[in-house]
Amino acid sequence: MIRINKEIPKDKLRLLIFDLDGTLVDSRKDLANSINAMLGNYQRAQLADDIIATFIGDGAPTLVRRSLGFTDDHDLGAKEEEFIEDALVFFLEYYREHKLDFTYAYEGVKEALNMIAGTPGGYAVLSNKPVNPSRAIVNALGLGGYFKSVYGGNSFETKKPDPLASIHCFANMESRQSKR
Repeated sequence: MIRINKEIPKDKLRLLIFDLDGTLVDSRKDLANSINAMLGNYQRAQLADDIIATFIGDGAPTLVRRSLGFTDDHDLGAKEEEFIEDALVFFLEYYREHKLDFTYAYEGVKEALNMIAGTPGGYAVLSNKPVNPSRAIVNALGLGGYFKSVYGGNSFETKKPDPLASIHCFANMESRQSKR
């Protein structure tokens, strides 16, 4: 049950920005399957879905890097960087074909979006997942009509939680509104 402590008037909201994975949709199974396909391609041991889920959230390059056993602070040599880049390409190609095998919108997402419909600035999706699969997932799951924009981890110079992406979302929304 949702408890509202202080209601925010809709007319005061400029833009609502939603994350995709873990907020609007559950994509863990497709991500885990794609990581395990990549690991199998390189004769690496598969990982449990629950382990892979702990690596999700900071974009595809970091997901692949962590799944290959490299820590975030590990200084990589040229061969390791090249290997991770090759693995990332394989992962992205596989995921592109399998991103909707098991991914689904969480129960109640459409109903919640309908309840808050009418926000003057509208809604945007901001994901660390690359923009093309993000848009494809949003559209395939029937969520596209709710969002004025969908941005991915490759839409801006930095990824969340860096505020630059949110700043760009607001700037793009204001630019669109001023053209009306």
